[in-house]
Amino acid sequence: MTQSTVTAPGGKLAGLDHLRALAIITVLFYHYRMFQHPRWLDEIMGFGWTGVDLFFVLSGYLISSQLFENMARGKQVSLPEFFIKRVFRIIPAYLVVLAVYFLIPAFHEKEALPPLWKFLTFTQNFGFDIKNFGTFSHVWSLCVEEHFYLLFPLVLVTMIHFNAERRGGQLLLAVLIFGFIARLLSWYLLIAPDAGNDTFGITWYKHMYYPTYNRLDGLLAGVAIAALFVFRPSVKEKITQHGNTILLLGLLVLTGAWFLVEDQKDFYASVFGFPAVSAGYGLLVVAAVSPGCFLYKYGSRFTALMAKLSFGLYLTHKGVIHLAQPLLIKTGLAPKGSLMFLLCLVVAVLGALLLNKTVEEPFLKLRQRVLERRRERRLNPA
Repeated sequence: MTQSTVTAPGGKLAGLDHLRALAIITVLFYHYRMFQHPRWLDEIMGFGWTGVDLFFVLSGYLISSQLFENMARGKQVSLPEFFIKRVFRIIPAYLVVLAVYFLIPAFHEKEALPPLWKFLTFTQNFGFDIKNFGTFSHVWSLCVEEHFYLLFPLVLVTMIHFNAERRGGQLLLAVLIFGFIARLLSWYLLIAPDAGNDTFGITWYKHMYYPTYNRLDGLLAGVAIAALFVFRPSVKEKITQHGNTILLLGLLVLTGAWFLVEDQKDFYASVFGFPAVSAGYGLLVVAAVSPGCFLYKYGSRFTALMAKLSFGLYLTHKGVIHLAQPLLIKTGLAPKGSLMFLLCLVVAVLGALLLNKTVEEPFLKLRQRVLERRRERRLNPA
């Protein structure tokens, strides 16, 4: 969700920007339904919750690709450099928006905020009560990604230390199996006993949807694609010759997943739905980096902008829309009209642009200076 790309007129990064734009637009449309909204939005956005899974696949692919490419070139995985990059990319904007939420109650889009310590420790997604603490709820997915950013490089360095790189495929399979077991146990031990009660939906979200151990499939799909492409270049060359076919296959898998998770909270959707969705989006990522795919060939200023602003939009969109819609209603616009919907999205984009220019870009420039100084000190020790 936070890994940015730099877009060329076409090519690998342009393709990924298209997908990042798709992910954030899907999330925006889906979350807009918590406000007054056009009826047609409910009809088309039943599958919209999966936009976050596309973010997971993209993050898994982009982060692990960087680390794997260093390994393939014989370079060490630098944990300090990795964490410097992540901290400067995520924490400043996140803390600014978090401060706005805690200092300006008018920014709250729903009920109460969870305790501050849960936001600061990225543990908000564990035991999360969405009914009573719905404000800034969407940060649960950032918690999942932060856990990945912390643990994945540590696991990688440990494997390198013990010369266990060749067991990476076995580890990926073990994590996949772990995900199935975790969801099965969550269902039978924590969720099924609440079936038929009014609190079932809240219980399902708390124990199935939000916890990191149940949402590893998207990240795992991204890591698997990156490992295959970096360490098996001949396989990558064969696969990426068929980009448009892979794109079509991905859309077919996602269509099947759509039907599988139509009732999001049933057993089969809960246990098998997440990996099915992740597999479909994984195929879209493969297509996006395939030279033969039109996603790779053609860039777009719109999707490049949306990709650039995606993290800021993700952080701020609910609060900004919550503030903007009542003001726009006072101008006489129909609260549930399509024009209201469009204007609220424009305001959300402007809010993200403001965050990008005042916080994200300055800290990314600072990050670059910090990394350059660190590399200079390493090359020219005193």
